[in-house]
Parts: sequence; structure tokens; C-alpha cells
Amino acid sequence: MTGPNRTRDRSHALAYGLRLSAPRATAETLAFYSLPDEVTQEITSRQKETRDKAKRLSGCGAGSVEHFLDTPGATHSFSSSSRGFGYHGRSPWVLLMMTPIRFGTYPLEDYRAHREDIQQAVQRVLKLGRYILGQEVAAFEQEFASFVGVAHSIGVANGTDAIELLLRALDINEGSSIAVPSQTAVASVSAIVRAGATPLFVDVDPVAFTMLPESLEQAIHSPVGTQLKAVLAVHLYGNPAEMDELRDLCDEHNLILLEDCAQSHGAMYHGKPLGSIGRGAAFSFYPTKNLGAIGDGGAVATNDSALADKVRWLRQYGWRERYISDFEGINSRLDELQAAILRVKLPFLALDNKRRRSLATIYEKGLSDLPIQTPISRPSCEHAYHLYVIRVKQRDALMKYLTSRNVPAARHYPAAVHQQPAYAALAQRSPPLPNTDALVPEILSLPLHPYLAEEEVEYTVDIIRQFFA
Repeated sequence: MTGPNRTRDRSHALAYGLRLSAPRATAETLAFYSLPDEVTQEITSRQKETRDKAKRLSGCGAGSVEHFLDTPGATHSFSSSSRGFGYHGRSPWVLLMMTPIRFGTYPLEDYRAHREDIQQAVQRVLKLGRYILGQEVAAFEQEFASFVGVAHSIGVANGTDAIELLLRALDINEGSSIAVPSQTAVASVSAIVRAGATPLFVDVDPVAFTMLPESLEQAIHSPVGTQLKAVLAVHLYGNPAEMDELRDLCDEHNLILLEDCAQSHGAMYHGKPLGSIGRGAAFSFYPTKNLGAIGDGGAVATNDSALADKVRWLRQYGWRERYISDFEGINSRLDELQAAILRVKLPFLALDNKRRRSLATIYEKGLSDLPIQTPISRPSCEHAYHLYVIRVKQRDALMKYLTSRNVPAARHYPAAVHQQPAYAALAQRSPPLPNTDALVPEILSLPLHPYLAEEEVEYTVDIIRQFFA
């Protein structure tokens, strides 16, 4: 490191995404990085403590201790934070060095965590020789249905197909409208269009980002409300929608309540797993989801046996009997390899979600006194934290600041669906969406997945606090 790249103070150390870790720092090293006096003193003090501890543990003389301290592979680390200079010791042989903070990508880290079991599962499928709708899919369907708390789970090719198949199985098609938030992944809306129905956009709660019951009621009483047949409640980012109020409106107006659970695997609403509350639910197993395949995958969940049967027929050409189509179905099957992989990961989903909530708590505490709106979790609900999405007025500037300091921030989503060219015409028949229009330029996703270290979340908090300093 030379000249302009030299780290001159604690702020710049954070700005360059540097973490203090490793074998040993000499006086020359500390001088080179021009760290603040209090940091240098802390490091020097920790060096002395570690040397003393090494002597006691090893029973060796000073020369032997020097050898241990110079040995590569040391594991103590220090990390800077706004709450002080932290020491993360796991062995007595290490002290200081500059290394980059590392934000691992979730799908890859998830694979690495389960690599051996996944490879065994894949080999099991390959050796059996049945690759479409075999015993792995059947077993996963039973296990996932049990996890969601429903009687039936039907594996399909992806989450978009899951929504389409639900609608088709319910005979919701041309001439029918589906109420859906515009603030959602476009897949929620494209599936409605593919089924032949028409999306009717409704607004979202400005804090929870899920469907606003008052906006749904407004849509029901609008001129096009007479065409409404169903409501698709999207549990966006893993946060449960206000299902009791939505269900009351659906019951009052004879509408079918469906759930889009693509981002909410394992989330809970008043003690009930999401996906078990509506008439049916759609799940996605895209690799970045809380329960992700290594490729595409999806499922329909329901307690309605007749509905489950029809989804099964429709996912495979409308066959009730092989090669005889009783309905105009499609080809949308969860394959054996993906089912086997999902079976490996499913037992760890609840623990992974707990880890997500723990990391979210670090964000919430660290950002609470800043002009930022952090995610909420309603009383008696459990957020799955598929994404950790904040709302902030200076979104673009903060995102640029974070990415320049190696923090992978993102926008979910750059535009609401009604703002996108393919669906802009649909906005003309929908009620006003003031909350959606206001939040789109202010939402920002911060790094969050179960394999992040606490120090990576704390580092992100520190960078945000620097931005507002």
C-alpha cells in the first residue's frame, strides 16, 4: 500500500472496508497506517496481553513466543466500530493486520454450508435414474406441507408458475381482476397476466410495505371493483401482510384470499405459518430465497384437496390420466434434483431465519437514532427478513456511499410495477397509489443473510453512521 492508498485514520480505515486482524503488528506497521493514538495504544496493550498469555499457555521462553506470534494462520482480530474498538480473540497467537471485510454471496455460502449433503443427495438422484416427479419430489412435497402447516404442497417449476397455476385452478381468467400491490416483484403481476386475468393495483402501508387494507377497500368500491375475484397478499421482504383485515374484506365481498410467499418462507402471523392462511399460497425456491434451490423451483400450498388435485393436473399438461389432457395445462414441474437439494436445506430453515432476525436486531439498534425508517415486525408476527429494506430520503447518495466502501447495497425495486412500461396502462384503472409512489425512490436493501458475520453488519452500520455524521 503506497501514497494515496495509505489509510490515515479510523474513518478512512472504515471507508476502505478494512478489518484489523492477523498475526502481528510492528511499531513501523502502526506508524505506517497512522491510526489514532487511542487505537494504537489499544493494539499495543492487546499485543502485550497476548504475549503474556502465550507465555503462560505455552510454558515457552520469549523467543518461542515470538515464533508463535509470527506463525501464519492466526485468528485474533480487531474491528473498528462507532461503539469502540472491538477485540475478537479465538487463539493467543494473533494480533493485527489489515484485511478486507468480506460480504459473501448468499447462494454460494448456502451451498458451501451444505456441500457434502447436497452432493450426496444429487448422487442419490442420479443413481436412481428417475429425474421427473419421482420419490424426491413426493417426499419434499410432504415435508414442505408439514413445515407450512397445510395438507398439500405441489412442486412446480418456479414461483411465477405457482401463482399462475393457482389462478388457473380456481378458474380465474379473462374478465376477472386480481387485487395486488404494485410494490412487489414483477413476477406477482406477470403471473396474473399469464393466467388471463387483469391486475388491479392497490397501495401499500408506508411502514410495513405490505398491502394496505384501506386501499383494497377503495379498489373494491371503484368502478372496476365489480370484476374482482381474488386478492393476492404479497408478504414483501418476508414481512407478513395484515391478513386478518384482508380476510375480513375478502369474506365481506366474496373474494378469494391468496398468498404470495415467495419471500416469506417460515414467517409467522399470529402463530400461523404464512402460506397456511389463504385459500392457497405460492412459494418460490429461487436461489436467493430463504429456502433456495440451485436453480429454479416453486410450490403451491393449500388445505383445499380439490384445488391441490387440479394444480397437480395443470402442472403436467392437464393430465389426470397419463397422455390424456382433461384441461389445457402447462409443463411446470419441480425436478428431482432440486427437490433433493431442498430436502437437505429445509431442516435448517427455521434456524437460518432466527439468524436473520438476530442480524436484523443489530441493524435496528445501530440505526435507531438516525433519520432512517427500519423494518417493522408487527406484534405476534415473525418477519422472515428475506431482505432488510430501509427507507431513507437520501437513498441514492447513501447507496453510492455504501457501494464505494464495499458494502453491497441494492434497490428492491427500482420501480414499482405500475411505473414499468409493460404495465403502465394498468395504472389508469387502479386507485391512486401515493404511498407506493413516495417510497420507491427511498427504499434501500442492506446486506443480510444467515452467513454474514456480526462484524459485517456492524461495519455496514458504521459506514451509514459516517454518512450522516
